[in-house]
Amino acid sequence: QVQLVESGGGLVQAGGSLRLSCAASGSIFTIHTMNWYRQAPGKQREFVASMTSSGRLTYADSVNGRFTISRDNAKNTVYLQMNSLKLEDTAVYYCNLLITTAGSLRSYWGQGTQVTVSS
Repeated sequence: QVQLVESGGGLVQAGGSLRLSCAASGSIFTIHTMNWYRQAPGKQREFVASMTSSGRLTYADSVNGRFTISRDNAKNTVYLQMNSLKLEDTAVYYCNLLITTAGSLRSYWGQGTQVTVSS
């Protein structure tokens, strides 16, 4: 069993910053790709950022230069530092990890954390 616990969401004014965390626990052999997605009200879930086990980074155009994804392998944790937040960044943010456990490789999702950016 693998559990993902997200934290760090909240209410922030436009231009402010937040840091999201996603901690994985359980019978984990290897964490491969770590991703962040978000879903705004009435919209589909969209990709935000990704980091592979080799350190390759990918960002959505809408957040490139403002958001930074990072990982702490010792803690099985992925972070999303969000700076210069805009109203349109308001969404529920989800972490998504590709994890190998005993005998299986699968994708796991966090429970989501609300980020609200106010004017």
